Amino acid sequence: MTGLDDAPAASSEIVAERTSRLTEAGRDQSFANVRPRDSATLILIDRAHSVPKVLLGRRHERHRFLPGKFVFPGGGVERADRVMKVAAHLHACDTARLMKRVKRPSAAKAAGFALAAIRETYEETGLMLGAKASGRPAAPDGPWQAFASAGVVPDLSKVHFVARAITPPRRPRRFDSRFFTADISAVAHRADGFFGPDSELVEIVWMAINDARRIDIPAITAVVLDELQERIKTGMNHDHPVPFYRMVRKHFVREIL
Repeated sequence: MTGLDDAPAASSEIVAERTSRLTEAGRDQSFANVRPRDSATLILIDRAHSVPKVLLGRRHERHRFLPGKFVFPGGGVERADRVMKVAAHLHACDTARLMKRVKRPSAAKAAGFALAAIRETYEETGLMLGAKASGRPAAPDGPWQAFASAGVVPDLSKVHFVARAITPPRRPRRFDSRFFTADISAVAHRADGFFGPDSELVEIVWMAINDARRIDIPAITAVVLDELQERIKTGMNHDHPVPFYRMVRKHFVREIL
């Protein structure tokens, strides 16, 4: 299934161009195959400019997966992400789409994807999304304790589900990634010392979406930026289609969740 008839925001020609771009992207697929791990990514947007800017981080050259590439903050989903309390829930449309094509779907699992994106963004950039609490909020042990110490509770109503993509087979690492976006105004707390020469991200940059395509980013990052621009043009409407990219018989396809 290509999903060409299911995406009113993108013509069949545009969809074909995006899937072809992903299929033809140069990549080494000589590794032993592994099962994709659930992961989540957050695209922070600054819309105070005529052309919106997005936050990107450059991965360390020592990484086995995507070394030196500019990517959005993100990483694997942890068990604690499903039990972290929130100030407000995801939009119902996003919850429903996040529960599609997953094993044992639940609202808690859907929220866990978005919470993982928020947690990973803090761990990689020092930017904490949420709402200020009146006291110290409850949080599970581990990384979420930083939110409790800062008096911040994640606010999922500020987050939009943009896209889902699975890393092709036979890559050194594989992820079943959910891409989210949120406005920079959703940041409630900032901390220093989270990126640098010895960190996962050696630098972070704010770049206009059009300029971001000119730097060294993975093919899927460029395609998700295309999807994001279409969503911005609709006024960030939650009814906007959410695409799902994956490789089938050595070719990428695009379905709508």
